[in-house]
Formats: sequence, C-alpha cells, structure tokens
Amino acid sequence: MSQSQARLHVLPALATALLLGVSLSAAPAIAKEKTKPGKSAPAMEVSYSVSIPTIESTEANMADETLADILEGNLAEHAQALASLDAQSIVVPQIVLTVSSQQAGKARETTITFSDLVLEGVDNGVADRVSLGGVAMISDDAQAEFGTMGAANFDIGGVLGFYGLADRSGQTDLQTIYTDFSAEGGSLSSDEIDCTIGATAGAEFKARPLTTSFGEILALSQAIEDEPEDIDPAQLGQLLRIYADMLTAFETSEITFDGISCTGEDNEGRPMVFEVAGMTMDGMSPGRYPAISMDGFNIVVEGDGFMSLDNFTFKAMDLSGAIAVLQSAPANVTEAWLEENARAMFPAMEGFAFSGFNIDIPEPDNPDARIKAGIGAFDLSLGSYLNAIPTDLDVQASNIRIELPENVEDDALEQLRALGVTSLDAGFRLAAAWDESTSQINLEELSVTGVDLATVTLAGTIANAGADLFSLDLDAAAEAALVTAVKSLDLSIIDTGLSDLALAIAAKEQGSSPEQMRPILAGLAQGTIIGMLADAANAAQLGEVVNRFISGTARTLNIGIIAKTDPGLGFEDMMEAEQNPASLIGKVNITATAE
Repeated sequence: MSQSQARLHVLPALATALLLGVSLSAAPAIAKEKTKPGKSAPAMEVSYSVSIPTIESTEANMADETLADILEGNLAEHAQALASLDAQSIVVPQIVLTVSSQQAGKARETTITFSDLVLEGVDNGVADRVSLGGVAMISDDAQAEFGTMGAANFDIGGVLGFYGLADRSGQTDLQTIYTDFSAEGGSLSSDEIDCTIGATAGAEFKARPLTTSFGEILALSQAIEDEPEDIDPAQLGQLLRIYADMLTAFETSEITFDGISCTGEDNEGRPMVFEVAGMTMDGMSPGRYPAISMDGFNIVVEGDGFMSLDNFTFKAMDLSGAIAVLQSAPANVTEAWLEENARAMFPAMEGFAFSGFNIDIPEPDNPDARIKAGIGAFDLSLGSYLNAIPTDLDVQASNIRIELPENVEDDALEQLRALGVTSLDAGFRLAAAWDESTSQINLEELSVTGVDLATVTLAGTIANAGADLFSLDLDAAAEAALVTAVKSLDLSIIDTGLSDLALAIAAKEQGSSPEQMRPILAGLAQGTIIGMLADAANAAQLGEVVNRFISGTARTLNIGIIAKTDPGLGFEDMMEAEQNPASLIGKVNITATAE
C-alpha cells in the first residue's frame, strides 16, 4: 500500500473512532480516490480537497504548517510527533472539506464545513479538552447541521497507538482514550425528508493497541475483496484472528442517544412521520457486546395507518466462546474448518424483548379490511449455552390482541362476530431448562392463555437427555434425541369462557341451547373416557372428573401422567401410539382432579 493510500484510509477511520469528526468525520465514503464498481455499475471517480484558512496555536511543539498538513490528510508521516504533542491551545476556526464525484457523466459535489476545532491543555499527546463548534454539510440534494461536540482527557497518542500509527508496544491493557463525550445533535433535510437528531453522550471510552496495524488490516481486507471467490486460506486465518483481537480491544461506558424525528412523504406522496424517542447502549467490555434499548418507535402514514413500539431491547451477547474459536483458528483456514466450527462461532445471545407494540394498517389482500393488532409484552431469554446452543429457554408473550376484521368472508369469523366476539386477547409461555446432573430437560411451563376463554398449561420431565443432545456433531445430536423419553406430564386446563363459546356455536348449528347440550356432551365424554381406560383401575373416577369439568360443575381440570417404568415413554412408544393411542394406557399411571 502506498503512503498516499494510507493517508486516505487512516485519517477518516481515525476521525470516526474519535466520534468527533475533527476534520474528516464524513469522509469514510470518499476514503479512496476511486471506488470499485458493482458488476454492472460504471466506475465512480471520487476526489476531495481540504481548505484550512488559518490555525492559531499557543506554545505548541509542532508548527502550524505541520498541523495543517495533518488535517489535510498527511497523518501517517507525522503520527509519532503528534502522539507527543504539547500545546496550551490549538484553534482551527474552519476546515472545509469538498468532495467531488463523477459517475456515468453525472457530477456531484458535497461541502462539509467544520467550525471551531479547539484543543486545550495538550500535554504529551493528551488534551484536557477537545471540541468542535459545529458541522454543516451541503450537497446537491441534502443539507445537514450539527451542534457542538466534545470530550475531555482526549488521548491522541492512544488513538494513534490503537491503529498502529504510533509506538505503543508496551501497552497491553485498556487505557482511557477520552471521557465525558457529548454531541448536541442537529438536523438533516432533503427533498424527501426532514429530520431532527437528538444529542449523544458517553462517560468514557477505553482501548488498547491492536496487534495488527490498521494499514495491514486494510491491505488484507482489500486483498480478500479483490479475490472474493479465491480467498487465500492463510489470509482468511489472519483475518479471523484480527477480528478476535478487535472484539477484546474496547471498553465503553453507557452511551445515550436522545432520538430522532423525521417527517416526509411515502412513495405515494402521503405525509408520514418516523420517530425514535431515544436509545441506550449499555457499557461494552472485552468479549461482551452490550444490550441496546430503543424507546418510543413510531411510524405514521397519514390516511393509511401506523405502527408503534414503546420499547425494544436487544439483550447482551457473550462473545467469549466465539472469540476462543477465532483465536484458535489454524494458520490456513480451510472450508472444512469453517464448516466444522461455524456453529461454535455464534455468540451466546441473551435474547431480546419488546413491549407496547401496536399496528393499524390496511389488509394487503383486501383494501376494505384492516389489520388492527398489538402485543403488550414479549420476552425471549436464553442462557447456559453448550456448544453455542442455549440449554435454558424462556419465551413468553402477553396481551396479544387482534381485532376480528370486518368485511371478510370467513364462516368462523362470522360465527364469532355473531356471538359478540370482536377481538381476541391471548398469551403464551415456553420455559425449559436442561439439568446436566440428572440428564433431564425440565419443562417448567408450556402454556397458552386466552382472556375470557381458557388457560392450558403443560409441564413435565424429559429423561435420557445427555450432553450429546447439544453436540456440534449433528449425527450425534440426532442419535441423542432418539433415546430421550417422556418421564412425566402434568396438564392443567382452566376454563374461563371457552366452553361457553364453543357450546353456543354448536347449539346454534344444532338448533338447541348451550344448557341443553352441556350435560349431553359431559355424559358422552365420561363414557368415552371409561371405555378408553377400561383397563385402568381408576377409569370410573377419571370419567367422573371429566364429566364435572365439561358439565361446568368445575372450571379447572388437572391431569397427571407418569411413566410406569424408567426412563419413560421413548421414541418407539410414541410411534406405536400414533397408530394405536390406547397402547400407552398400560405404560402410564393417570390421575385427574377437577376444581
């Protein structure tokens, strides 16, 4: 890589990492003088120029001309001197970056103006304070303005060391790069949209030097990009180890963002609003990706509909397992190695959750009907990973609401609406965990709830669930699944209105009444149970319990099933039961109560 190419690559990356946009924060898109075209797109020629009218420095150990040279792009040549910069103050009133592009005969130009770049109290490359008074961007079809941004204890040498531009060979621990970062936010507007962007803040950012210089990383990435279908196994191995190194090179405090609000038009010219009230990212640490929470998401299209979400949280991820695999990558990474280790490279996700989801939009296939629905809360929690598979699972949702659509020709919907049912409100939960010490999967709960209808809950134990069930070897996992056995099941049904609704529908079809049909169905169910369980000693008692439940005398039915022999009902038992359900009766003990 030539020195001029390194200048163009490193300076934009440096400015982005600082989150300050010191002189080229908007330059990642113009990092190369020529961008590679797509398969059919013509090449785009890109060039840029930087204008710095004046620099005002006080007691600086670096000449103003050198500082200007750095800000204009010649960073690598002066990096070591910049890492030991001393100055009482450095003030750059204005930096004007002009980006010009040419593609298929069409020219475009963007001008970015950085105002009042100030570094104060710089001692051996660490500034007490760095700030930028504002950023303004004007292009052919958009313009933007951002207010003051700044940070304290800004370690210029630490940033240069991170990218391998300055010697920090003795540093292996994380050190503070800056503290008290804040940005006021601003606005963005174009012919299609106008946005107001909120403030951002973070208390501290730490980093350590990468084991590979940024220039080497760019060269390696470019080599792989140039030959994507013929990647050198040695280069791929190096890239994986670099990635593992990056995942352990940062640490941050919590970062907050005050949100964004945009107005514009959809593709049919209707006014629309897009909003996010705010976002929070928890602190990042080596090997752990933080939780990210978004509040107040809202999309409204005038005359069409809306979608809103009170909160969405993407939970944290443990990257330690994936990092270990990446670090252990061989010198030459083959396709076979990737296939063997692909699953182990997945991070241990803790899940995600959201609340307050609501939607009201037209039905795609029926413009006269609308989809009106909502979810009060949803939560997916994953834990205790083994071979990149969670052995603890808890997924649940509540207040899942849907309004039954009108103007839809559906017999079932028409029956419900005729009985006064205009909406449904439901929920569910699945919670299970693997117990390594007993080789069992404990099904804590599998339930479905319908408000004013019923709650059905199933719990139980699955035996013979060995560690191979979570093996990276798919054949071993399949074999382990075949030897699992159902040891026990507990079923609970709480009727809060479902039987009343079902009887009302059946009675209407039969020209009868629910009161007349209920004892008939209860007696029929009792006789069926006694007939099916004729060999069971408590068949009569079980039939009586079912009668009480269906007749409405009791509203809760509990049924317990326990296998008579260990480990329980296996795969062959289940296969036989598909053809002959009665075959299971002699293999289990069944109890039932009604309340």
